[in-house]
Amino acid sequence: MQEVLTYIIPVASAAVGCGIGIVSGIAIRKKKAEKLIGSAEEHARKIEDDAKVKAAVDSQKVLLDTTKMADQMRSEAERIRSDAEREINRRRSEVSKAENRVAQKEENLEKKSEQLEKKNEQLDRKLKEADGIRDEAQKALETQRKALEDIAGLTAEEAKDRLMAEMEEKAKFGFSQRLSELEEEFKETADEKARNLITLAIQRCAADHVSEATVTSVQIPNEEMKGRIIGREGRNIQKLETLTGVELIIDDTPDAITVSGFDPVRREIARLTLEKLISDGRIHPARIEEMYEKARREVEAGIKQAGERATFEVGVHGLNPELIKILGRLRYRTSYGQNVLKHSVEVAFLAGIMAEELGVDAATAKRAGLLHDIGKAFPHDVEGTHVEIGVNAAKKFKESREIIHAIEAHHNDVEPQTVIAVLVQAADAISAARPGARREDLENYIKRLEKLEEIAGGFHGVEKAYAIQAGRELRVMIRPEDVSDEGMKVIARDIAQKIKEEVKYPGQIKVNLIRESRAVDYAK
Repeated sequence: MQEVLTYIIPVASAAVGCGIGIVSGIAIRKKKAEKLIGSAEEHARKIEDDAKVKAAVDSQKVLLDTTKMADQMRSEAERIRSDAEREINRRRSEVSKAENRVAQKEENLEKKSEQLEKKNEQLDRKLKEADGIRDEAQKALETQRKALEDIAGLTAEEAKDRLMAEMEEKAKFGFSQRLSELEEEFKETADEKARNLITLAIQRCAADHVSEATVTSVQIPNEEMKGRIIGREGRNIQKLETLTGVELIIDDTPDAITVSGFDPVRREIARLTLEKLISDGRIHPARIEEMYEKARREVEAGIKQAGERATFEVGVHGLNPELIKILGRLRYRTSYGQNVLKHSVEVAFLAGIMAEELGVDAATAKRAGLLHDIGKAFPHDVEGTHVEIGVNAAKKFKESREIIHAIEAHHNDVEPQTVIAVLVQAADAISAARPGARREDLENYIKRLEKLEEIAGGFHGVEKAYAIQAGRELRVMIRPEDVSDEGMKVIARDIAQKIKEEVKYPGQIKVNLIRESRAVDYAK
């Protein structure tokens, strides 16, 4: 028991000690906590007091700012109101002035209206007086007209017709006289300038003018070659004619074969094919086809080179390649024996030279001159005149409107509207009219001369008409009793105009009227 107590007492003492320690620790912590709470509450009160003080200061400041802003707004409002009052007063003043002006104008208008009414009354009175005077004058005029009709023995209409006839005769005389003066004045200047211009152009463009014809015969070395060309049962000549589209005429002509065909390009291909076959010596259908292809390629290459050479020679650039090929085909075209490609090149040169002298675009003139006969390069199965075909080709290859118009007008199918068109027309006529440039068959030549004499003989007062100097001059004999000297100018102009409309001719035709009066008497 003693031992148990010995153990229990220390344990109990330790437990009591621990409890006392715990209680004292709790008391100490409680005091610290109360102290901290008091310190926090004091800090909170301090913050709250500071916040109240700051809020009071801020509210005072806001109040001051608000008061200041309100004062500024009242000042601005006062200024705006003052400005508005001044503007209103100014506007009122202007309105008042305008009202005064309107009132003044109304007063002036009323005065003018009264004056106009008075003037209208005066005009009405004068008009009535004028009507009375006019009636009296009309009566007096009627009386005088009747008296004049009785004296002259003519009615008013007859006198009017006679007066108109006399006036017409005087007008014709004055017109003829003035026309003669103008023609003389014009000839003194225009003819000289035109002559110098054309002469200069011709001198600067001295082209050869030998009449050309497409070669239609092929020389052969001997008569035996004719049989070889015909072949067994005619198979060689049939093959040649089928390929080339021409007719080969083998007759008694020594050492020659004639090539006949409408298309000159086909004739040229046939000629080259024959020459190659004759040179080679081997003539059979397969060889004919081979030589035909070679000749065709050569001709096409030559056509292209001819077109390129023409454009290079003239100095025309930018043509469509297809148009250059078409232009080259003119190498194998002739018109009245004149090579059309050489003619086109010459027209281009002449038009360009005249354009340079006149200060017009020479490049456009050359281009139009080179292409003016492009329609002649197309085969005969293309419908239309060479002018229409040329216009369509120029449109197809996007040529300018000025070039198209020059092509369209170079034979007066339409009236020339530009200087370029007139220059191409003149250059075309100059090139065609040169001695030796063209060959014309006798029948057409005689028909043209007869047509000139027929046109002149159809005019009143013409006794006889003669086409002389190869149709370059028309000499007309006038009956002096039917036509006066003044009327001759009118007749000459009318004959020239009718020739322009009905006859196609190169160059120009001089219309020469002759009126001769003779008086014969005898002394007995």
